Amino acid sequence: MAGINYKKKKKSPSPREGFRMGIAAILALFIGGISVIAGSKVLLGFDVKNYIVLNWLVIYNVILGIISMMAAYLIWKNNLNTKKVVTLILASHILIATHLYFFSETAVLESIKAMSFRISIWIVICLLTYKN
Repeated sequence: MAGINYKKKKKSPSPREGFRMGIAAILALFIGGISVIAGSKVLLGFDVKNYIVLNWLVIYNVILGIISMMAAYLIWKNNLNTKKVVTLILASHILIATHLYFFSETAVLESIKAMSFRISIWIVICLLTYKN
């Protein structure tokens, strides 16, 4: 039959799904922005701590903050790679937190608490993006 279009159209998200993805994107942007700002202040010497600062951890937090902001865009656009990126970020944070808690003798409690906060936010983001 001429004139029939057999191409599948991308299904537009339901209002509820769009709301969930919007909340997830805002959370990712928020946690990423906080990580970049706080970490940059420490790296540039504007925020001097009265405890040992693990420079590798601050650099990690800034890099993952930037990646989190990019993930926020992917979530907002409902990109096909969203779930992979969200899972990668969550797994990365869990891996670093495990290292800090069990293997690092120099990690301060504040670093462990901050990483726990990031993990809890990314668990929420993960739940919001996987509920399709």
